[in-house]
Amino acid sequence: MTGAIVKGTGILVAVLLLPTVALAQGDPAKGKEFYAKHCAGCHGPTGKGDGPAAKAINPKPNDFTNKAYMAGLKDQYLFDLIQKGGAAVGKSPLIPPFGSKMKDGEIRDLIAYLKTLAK
Repeated sequence: MTGAIVKGTGILVAVLLLPTVALAQGDPAKGKEFYAKHCAGCHGPTGKGDGPAAKAINPKPNDFTNKAYMAGLKDQYLFDLIQKGGAAVGKSPLIPPFGSKMKDGEIRDLIAYLKTLAK
């Protein structure tokens, strides 16, 4: 009976860790394409928060090249922000939800790309 409990516990642990592992993966090259099309207008082509629309936005878009700032953002937070929009996570309501435009894998690709911008 003890073996069954240990085996079941191992499966439970694996299932609980699965979403974290899945969020850590993504293709930055694919994410770059989405970023250029949907994010660069506000966050700028290099992620500094200086896109053409940034002049009219208050608060200003965050600088994705800021390593300290980006290091403090968890993948799940970024996933929720992108999928559900800024208002859903306490950020600007001007950040639109992309959940209807992107599949989960595409959001992971975008997160992978955003992490390449941090210097």
